[in-house]
Amino acid sequence: MTAVTMYHNPRCSKSRQTLSLLEQHGIVPDIVEYLKTPPTEAELKGILEKLRMKPRDLMRKKEEPYKALGLDDESLSDAQLIKAMVENPILIERPIVVGEYGAKIGRPPEDVLDLFNEW
Repeated sequence: MTAVTMYHNPRCSKSRQTLSLLEQHGIVPDIVEYLKTPPTEAELKGILEKLRMKPRDLMRKKEEPYKALGLDDESLSDAQLIKAMVENPILIERPIVVGEYGAKIGRPPEDVLDLFNEW
């Protein structure tokens, strides 16, 4: 089994459910509490590539910083959106499970299991 990293918020029920589901399947991920230790811009770019998503698609648009920072402005570049997520990690959708060959968001938690079927 390749190394697995989970970007986790222990206060989020979906994140806790995803971690439990992984553990039930014998997968023990490296846990990154991303609110305490946000990914770097380079790490977030890598995660987005593995997710096959654009930055705006990974953003939690109902969080206060999204509106306060004017991130709904469609003219903002991907680099600007990534920078905003790194500086305000509450904006990053969760949980994210990342492995060598891909990544999935655990919404619903069962979606992450597809990632391991693909390996």
